[in-house]
Amino acid sequence: MTDYGHDLWFGSFVTPVAQPPGAPVEAAVLSERAGLDLVSFQDHPYQAAFGDTWTLMSWAAARTERIRISGNVLSLPLRPPAVLARAAATLDRLSGGRVEMGIGAGAFWDGIAAMGGTRLEPGQAVRALEEAIAVLRGLWATDEPGRLTVEGEFHPVSGVRRGPAPAHPIPINIGAYKPRMLRLIGRAADGWLPSLGYLPDGPSSLAAMNELIDDAASAAGRDPAAVTRILNLNGTFGGGAGLFRGTPEVWAEQVADLALQYGMSGFVLASDDPGDLSRFGREVAPRAREIVAAERAA
Repeated sequence: MTDYGHDLWFGSFVTPVAQPPGAPVEAAVLSERAGLDLVSFQDHPYQAAFGDTWTLMSWAAARTERIRISGNVLSLPLRPPAVLARAAATLDRLSGGRVEMGIGAGAFWDGIAAMGGTRLEPGQAVRALEEAIAVLRGLWATDEPGRLTVEGEFHPVSGVRRGPAPAHPIPINIGAYKPRMLRLIGRAADGWLPSLGYLPDGPSSLAAMNELIDDAASAAGRDPAAVTRILNLNGTFGGGAGLFRGTPEVWAEQVADLALQYGMSGFVLASDDPGDLSRFGREVAPRAREIVAAERAA
């Protein structure tokens, strides 16, 4: 049983549909009204049916006031990290410190290659992501002396000027499942962002994956609790049995169990349905927080 003691927060995971073009942004507005803490967007630039995720994030930030904004997760092979660092810092400053960096090493390589991205082997993708983290953090670190140089195989930068600084320390959350990526998260990232549907053995997979992250964090001299654990999930409100099937009360109990047993503290609902988002923010979130607070107090 692992409970890192983090406050619970809740978000939405929106499909960046191109038609109608405003639908993903309206989902962001609704997410804020429902009391959710974050709105995130898929990033699949090779899908012609989808709009551009960064453009949607920017438009959503302009239409909202409080909610945090993130890709979920941004496709690194199609988003050069030096440019991404500038874009994220700029949007963070414009939005009053509401940007988070959800990023992945790459998937759907045929689509990535069709868009001009470089197809990488798994080990290469891990190294490329580690270099990208160094570039992102280095360009944001305007208090560091001199220009930034990262000698890399995939994302080298040489003598680039740092800045602009973001309005707040932008957390870097990584979507990953394999051991090498999980160890990278432990030593270098701020958060882990898996999806429930991709866990090989469902929630029980989280224990062993957490252990890999924790061991890597400790080996790097970090507190394992410094890594936030975030879960993308989906389900159905109403009848039925099983994980995230049933009433908001059932959902809240299951969220609380994942928090207390596996240390997950961010819960992001993959749905574009206004009713689902409203129930998740107005009913599931407050009840789950109550259950976790009561268990921790006991």
